[in-house]
Amino acid sequence: MHTPVHSHERVLFAICGVLAERPPEARFGPTTRCYSRRAGRPRAASSNPRRTLPDEEPTAPAVTTEDPEHIWSAIQHELREAVPPDMYDIWLAPLRVLGLEGDVLLVEAPRELRAWIAERFARVLQASAAAVLGEQITVDVRAATGSARPKRTAAEARARERASHDEPEPHGLNPKFTFDQFVIGDSNRFAHAAALAVAELPGQAYNPLFVYGPPGVGKTHLLHSIGNYVLAYGGGLTVRYTTVETFTNQFLAALQRGDMDRFKGRYRHSDVLLIDDVQFLASKAKTEEEFFHTFNALHDMGSQLVLTSDRLPRDLSALEDRLRERFEAGLVTAIAPPDLPTRLTVLRKRAQHDRVELEDDDVLHLLAERVPHNVRALEGALIRVVAFASLTGRAVTAALAAEVLADLYPATPRPGSATLTVESIQDLTAEAFGLTREELVSSSKAARIAWPRQVAMYLAREHTSETLPSIGERFGGRNHTTVLHAHKRTTERLATDPEASDIVRRLTEQLTADGSLRHD
Repeated sequence: MHTPVHSHERVLFAICGVLAERPPEARFGPTTRCYSRRAGRPRAASSNPRRTLPDEEPTAPAVTTEDPEHIWSAIQHELREAVPPDMYDIWLAPLRVLGLEGDVLLVEAPRELRAWIAERFARVLQASAAAVLGEQITVDVRAATGSARPKRTAAEARARERASHDEPEPHGLNPKFTFDQFVIGDSNRFAHAAALAVAELPGQAYNPLFVYGPPGVGKTHLLHSIGNYVLAYGGGLTVRYTTVETFTNQFLAALQRGDMDRFKGRYRHSDVLLIDDVQFLASKAKTEEEFFHTFNALHDMGSQLVLTSDRLPRDLSALEDRLRERFEAGLVTAIAPPDLPTRLTVLRKRAQHDRVELEDDDVLHLLAERVPHNVRALEGALIRVVAFASLTGRAVTAALAAEVLADLYPATPRPGSATLTVESIQDLTAEAFGLTREELVSSSKAARIAWPRQVAMYLAREHTSETLPSIGERFGGRNHTTVLHAHKRTTERLATDPEASDIVRRLTEQLTADGSLRHD
């Protein structure tokens, strides 16, 4: 039995389901659950039964709850109103309804996108389904059983057409710079997470994203990673990477040719614009103004902007306030120089990628300690050592690395390291704690030995030029990670334990004041 839906507003469609039917003698007709969409303003589904009078003229609903395809059509209408058109075309248009099982709506998504769609669009799918079928409904997104490749959407077609007209040049991305190749450490963890969020949801997560830090710490790598990710999984979204220098040169060339429309189209039709080194906009008044208008045009359209600089937006004093304020309006995140574990991971990953045969880990530790602040320089140092070894026919060892890097990155001994050895530190520490050197380097984990051993490793790390593996070897053949752990634990205890701090201070004073402690 169908139930009429009346309103003074124009009804686009309605969904009505008969919940219960009263006896014929009842004054009112059947109780129904109805959803109606009126032109001009959305209306959520009513959870209360709607009663209709018997003299109302019956009107067949446009969609009935018995037909999953009709239900899905209504839900699609809700989805189109809930998300931007491009996002709907790219991610939600490929979804297909499988059917209704009780209060569960089964939806099929392309296999490789199922998990992502289920996580990122769960809320909007649930809300749209509830608006049509009631609050009790739940949505289950399942992977397609056929081909995992989704069909090309209208957004993809538009993006490709737009690229063919407005972007005849390459996108400027380096395919080697991906999130998989980016080494995460304490110095860049937050920036990496923000970049990944932006790549997954361009224009929605953080816009703009502003990444700052000194040269050679991975800012450019993150930019390319975002671009490559969007190209791979963005469903046809267009990406452009550029530096401020390139932007300036192209802007000036366009002015000279009188071809500003083409220049504007190249940048203002991008879905994701990645700009490197925005600090170089300073003192370029015309370029800065054009960049300002480009920024506004893209931001107003919902396009994603990601920018890098060597300093905070507020420190870009040569730029106009209006531009700095826009940089600060999104998420500002820093990348610091990598710590030692991160530098070691970078070197290992590069050596593995280049299939470099190493005699031992000492060479990587020497490189990581000699080049402490710049990942680009760190990889360059490894390439230099490997090239020298290849040209001379020698093995890649720590001794070779020290020889090759002597001019570029000479060793910088810590205070007192010229007169101190690991053995002298072991002797002094053992004596201070009433132990022998043999006990100190033994395998015993007793508390009376473990703490002095950690102190000795800490002092050896602080006051000698020995590598971590070398220090570990002098302490009973222990691994370099044990030395790192000992250094960390000692540092933490010194900050909270005055007695421990006093002991280490006295030992340090003796080590740095007495040059007679050297044991060759």
